[in-house]
Amino acid sequence: MFGGVQCLLRCQHETRPVLWRFDHLGFNPADQTRFAFEVRWPGVVQTTLGADYRVVEEGLSGRTVATESWVLPNRDGRAMLVPLLETHAPLDWVVLMLGTNDLGPSYKLTAQQISFGCATLIWAVQKSFAGPAGSVPRVLLVAPPSFGALKGMMTLFFGGSEEASKQLARQYAIVADTNGAKYLDASRVVHACDIDGVHLDADGQRKLGIAITEIIASTDREVATRA
Repeated sequence: MFGGVQCLLRCQHETRPVLWRFDHLGFNPADQTRFAFEVRWPGVVQTTLGADYRVVEEGLSGRTVATESWVLPNRDGRAMLVPLLETHAPLDWVVLMLGTNDLGPSYKLTAQQISFGCATLIWAVQKSFAGPAGSVPRVLLVAPPSFGALKGMMTLFFGGSEEASKQLARQYAIVADTNGAKYLDASRVVHACDIDGVHLDADGQRKLGIAITEIIASTDREVATRA
């Protein structure tokens, strides 16, 4: 079963607290379980960034951007975001990667509507004052990888949404740029695996983790240089 996962990264100051919020991508499609932490992309980020950062991870199957699921109740990501920000503050970074589950045809959402939902998540972070000393955490918005050839249960969940999945990247880029967030198009560094056309294999987890690490590390170096 695909899963929407939230992950909170807290850095130790110099722990730099980082809240990771991501969709289904910790799921191992080969055996229907979840990859071990060190294999999942947040674990890769933890290993790559090192001991100055602490990753705190939360996982929940089927999480959406801002829509209640009729299949799996209590999955509205926006409803959960503020309590999690308050629980894990202070946070230097919030990484948002949701939207895949919202592509299910039963939700009847366009790529534009899903993307606008992500804008509301960014606004919630910016209003939270969940950063160090009541500041605003930096935000990285990640567009999830577009679908490959859907197989098995994924054809039931997402059949007919393949084109919409390709549109998310362009729409998310607009949202990130307009709202002062960093941005990553995951499809530029990873591809959905051949097993089900939705999830990442272990190598994809590694590549995505490295790409996210580079954005966080380079941004933090720039900020430190200006300080």
